[in-house]
Amino acid sequence: MDAQTLRAEAFKALHERDRAFVMPNPWDAGSAIMLASLGFEALATTSAGFAFSLGRPDAEGALSLEDTLGNAGSIVRATALPVAADLENGFSDTPEGCAQTILRAAASGIVGGSIEDATGVAADPIYPFDLAVERVEAAVAAARSLAFPFTLTARAENLLHGRLDLPDTIRRLQAYAEAGADVLYAPGLRSAEEVLAVVKAVAPKPVNVLMSGGLNLSVAQLNELGVRRISLGSALALAAYGEFYRAAQEVYGLGTFTFTERKMPFEQANRFFKG
Repeated sequence: MDAQTLRAEAFKALHERDRAFVMPNPWDAGSAIMLASLGFEALATTSAGFAFSLGRPDAEGALSLEDTLGNAGSIVRATALPVAADLENGFSDTPEGCAQTILRAAASGIVGGSIEDATGVAADPIYPFDLAVERVEAAVAAARSLAFPFTLTARAENLLHGRLDLPDTIRRLQAYAEAGADVLYAPGLRSAEEVLAVVKAVAPKPVNVLMSGGLNLSVAQLNELGVRRISLGSALALAAYGEFYRAAQEVYGLGTFTFTERKMPFEQANRFFKG
């Protein structure tokens, strides 16, 4: 069994356990190595965190598929952990394009990925229901054609785009589950009650919950609600950028350097990357 298949089998097994696991989101190889050192069992890329590292905004077509897969490949090579990728809207409006994206993504070494139903067009942000389902069906077919178990996540993006319609979000997730998606994901859930509603609606399929702000729930609470996977999106990248910016503000605005008391020691940071 090759290395990618071993990672794929391990990733699939994480979703079959009876407890939640946290899948944090590195934005580059260095952050991936640090996360792996802590004992996390899988990683996922973050389109926002990666875009920010390139000096680009999130979404708005700022990243190409080539950019995304190059970043995903560097994270795959950095650790022995399973890696899933944020594949945005599949970088295509068509079902056929989504399928090709899954195949190209798998070639980068990842063992899972997400396809969302957001169009990237501000005036019309969500794909029509039937087209959204067809896109997931095509992505599922592509994933099933691979020689290893690629874990496909289908994302319903209503709540991130001002469409606070939980019934439609659940309707979409149920349809994506019926289309064969392995994991269901609705970023932007606002309460434990909404999380539970989603978990029950798509059971027994596993649900991913984004803990990047808004929700104030612990891993234990999410586990109790039946959540099987917890991701952080851009939260860790924003935490790092926040501390960096506050440190720079202190230097420029106050002319002091107290931030150095909080920094990671050079020796510790360097040790991560000595192999």
